Amino acid sequence: MSESTYQDPKFTLSKIYTRGGDKGQTSLVNGRRVAKDDPKVEAYGAVDELIARVGVARVTTNETGLGELGEFAGILLRVQHELFNLGSLLATDPGKIGPKQPRIAEADVIQLEKEIDEMNAELPRLNSFTLPGGCRLDAELHLCRTGCREAERRVITLSSLEEVDPFAVTYLNRLSDAFFVWSRWACCRIGAQETLWQPSLASSGKV
Repeated sequence: MSESTYQDPKFTLSKIYTRGGDKGQTSLVNGRRVAKDDPKVEAYGAVDELIARVGVARVTTNETGLGELGEFAGILLRVQHELFNLGSLLATDPGKIGPKQPRIAEADVIQLEKEIDEMNAELPRLNSFTLPGGCRLDAELHLCRTGCREAERRVITLSSLEEVDPFAVTYLNRLSDAFFVWSRWACCRIGAQETLWQPSLASSGKV
């Protein structure tokens, strides 16, 4: 068996509360204490929230039977691992990142692009913007998409203050595109009707 690219976690969660954050501070991976609203915490916190949203979509994927079809649930699980790697990277000060610390790599971006192209090839031409809600999984994947954009904005803010791995923003940008395609793909495979934006359905557009 080949050696793992990244190091395995080396800690045990036995005591959940420590009272160390009761005064509004938390520790980065490298031990430095920062405020809980520090831009670094905002960045990896947004990524953490996105991981949770992807988990909800993964559960729904299995419930709808799409987990086995195209191994889509496996794709979402892989994305959760990749996002946790990204969170580890963001939660460490520049210059303190270890050589085998989990991170985002170009290969992760390339894999997303491959999946986007393959799944988009199955879809009909889109002549309008879509609205979330064609089916539950479609709506949940759109929540993932918007959460991904939020994480991207937080990471960009952080990048104006300190050096950030260049693949961090690239990955989030590509992942948000993937969630859009996956939401459409889910509707197509389930047989649900996509909800297309129709401006004149607004009260002001009625005649």
